[in-house]
Amino acid sequence: MHNNGIKYVLTVRCPDTTGITVTVANFIYNNGGFITSMHNYGDPSTNEFFMRVIFTSVNQKMGDIRELKQKFQPVADKFSMQWDINNYNYKTRIMIAVSKYGHCLNDLLHKTKFGQLPIEIMAVVSNHPDMKEMTEWYGVDYFHFPITPETKLKQEKKILNLAKKLRVDLFVLARYMQILSPVMCEALAGRCINIHHSFLPSFKGASPYSQAHSRGVKIVGATAHYVTSDLDEGPIIEQAVERVDHTYSIEDIGSTVKDLETLTLSRAVKWHAERRILLNGNKTVVFK
Repeated sequence: MHNNGIKYVLTVRCPDTTGITVTVANFIYNNGGFITSMHNYGDPSTNEFFMRVIFTSVNQKMGDIRELKQKFQPVADKFSMQWDINNYNYKTRIMIAVSKYGHCLNDLLHKTKFGQLPIEIMAVVSNHPDMKEMTEWYGVDYFHFPITPETKLKQEKKILNLAKKLRVDLFVLARYMQILSPVMCEALAGRCINIHHSFLPSFKGASPYSQAHSRGVKIVGATAHYVTSDLDEGPIIEQAVERVDHTYSIEDIGSTVKDLETLTLSRAVKWHAERRILLNGNKTVVFK
């Protein structure tokens, strides 16, 4: 019976107190909903409460999503919630930025084409033409915006305008080797994910493989995080690590990290699209 209706996902962040879970559950029940999944977490260090609920409408009582949101507003007001209700099957509209390394881009294009990611790739933008052929092979539009220090802000404005025109929900930096301006970081706050080619917060900057190699590290990694104007300091979503040893050259470390990057970035994109990630100050709560 409960599989017939529309599937929704509710996400909540609010001050932690008693009665939130039961109030939300009762609201869904009283409005003709069937809960299929519910996750919540109260952070004792910030006294914040986080919740993700998936539910299905089982009768006409629920109304459309606009009505549902209006009905939920008093519950949200009572608990001072930052919240959203979305259609669970909505495909997140994504724009990917890339430079000359194509491994993360290829992974996202491939997984999207074969239905492994609940996203729609609206466009790929780049400061180089190198990835045009591969992108267009997947049937995705490629936009080349060459960047020099003089044209950077102008080109960023063009990229933001394109994102607006295509109604992009999430901006993904798939080894895009340009530092975004504070203006662009601000415009994309909370909806821009970067893959960093090392295990943050160590080995920042442009040459992490040789830094790692010269220090004789035993573990290498990759980090997916939200972008803020504070370079490589945004809230971390996911990290992956792999053991290496003294026999690994800089190139070996590099190729190991590339594998980790594709895995880490696609997970972060998937979890964002599935609304599993809630911001908690400079950290994230990820309901897996």
